[in-house]
Amino acid sequence: MMIEQKKSTKNHKKVLKDAKLLYNNIEINKIIDDIGKAITNELETSNPIIMPVMIGGLIFAGQLIPKLDFPLQIDYVHATRYSGDTHGGELNWLKKPNKSLSNETILLIDDILDEGITLSEIIKYCYSKGAKKVFSAVLVEKILDHKKPIENIDFVGFTVPNIYVFGYGMDYYEYHRNAAGIYAVEES
Repeated sequence: MMIEQKKSTKNHKKVLKDAKLLYNNIEINKIIDDIGKAITNELETSNPIIMPVMIGGLIFAGQLIPKLDFPLQIDYVHATRYSGDTHGGELNWLKKPNKSLSNETILLIDDILDEGITLSEIIKYCYSKGAKKVFSAVLVEKILDHKKPIENIDFVGFTVPNIYVFGYGMDYYEYHRNAAGIYAVEES
């Protein structure tokens, strides 16, 4: 088992070494500042509940939330379709919000809008629990050639073509969420 883990780690180091850097820390920090200002302008009087979508939204939310200079509460959700894989399956709820969402303004923070199925289901869930308004913020939106179940994301950092990206919360087989930049996997 230990030999398999070392081999796996070696492969993941190679993926990072071969990956193409799309956005560096300076660009990402600038975008997060801009998103923080836009969210503040929109939500500063609404006393919202801010909910990162785990695990991917953790890093983006951790950098974005301190830039929101207004009263807010924090909870989180953990729902996934990926479970460590690179292709989504059925939605699996690992944690629903603890706070009552009834008559509340919600801001969901996620790493990437890919197919949009997970975020769409979380938004539906919030409304089913009585949320007054649900906003969404993603660091990256992937541009696909087909329609997504979400018509509009309220706050978007970067857009990327239909490529596999990782870093800043986005993973490659559960690795590289901590990469200090947004990278594209080198096609082989």
